[in-house]
Amino acid sequence: MKRITLVTALVLGLTGCQSAYYSAMEKVGIHKREILVDRVENTKESQQESQQEFQSALERLSTLINFDGKELQAVYEQLNDDYESSLASAQKVSANIDKVEDVAEALFDEWQDELEQYSSEKLKRESDKKLKQTQRQFDRLLRSMRSSERKMQPVLASLKDNVLYLKHNLNAQAIAAIRGEFKSLQTDIQSLINDMNRSIEDSNKFIEQMNTTN
Repeated sequence: MKRITLVTALVLGLTGCQSAYYSAMEKVGIHKREILVDRVENTKESQQESQQEFQSALERLSTLINFDGKELQAVYEQLNDDYESSLASAQKVSANIDKVEDVAEALFDEWQDELEQYSSEKLKRESDKKLKQTQRQFDRLLRSMRSSERKMQPVLASLKDNVLYLKHNLNAQAIAAIRGEFKSLQTDIQSLINDMNRSIEDSNKFIEQMNTTN
């Protein structure tokens, strides 16, 4: 991964569009397959970071609704910071998933086109079989990633609602008002974390499969 990261930094300074980027990477010996594995790994790591951010926001909100009169403003500001961090991490996850999908499409298109270059029908059939198998595995992974991505939006919306409400109603009455929504948000965040864990497991399986068939 370090090799790809270092080369990426150089290539990004030379090219903008993805097709040109992939071509430039191939010229230095890094192919779409490696880039796909690297991007799946990056997405997995960003999901893990996002899990931590959402959990931190939930814990901060729990502190608020159990308000005991100490420094409410300070706890609110920390909650707001947690929300902003959760939003940024969610955006990073979405951007990484888009990058995964982009390079996968480029890889599969290239693989499909190259099937016509075989003179051996046996090798062509075997390659076509591996292509279809890899596509099926990737489709499962992408569905898993997109599923957890969709669950981030309602959680972010709920967190934002709570932060906005508290911003102008920072008192014990406001805390009591949002206490009833806490259980629902807690359930949604736990469901999101569970979905992300499944996606992370699928990523590990896909990475392992890609490395063993390389």
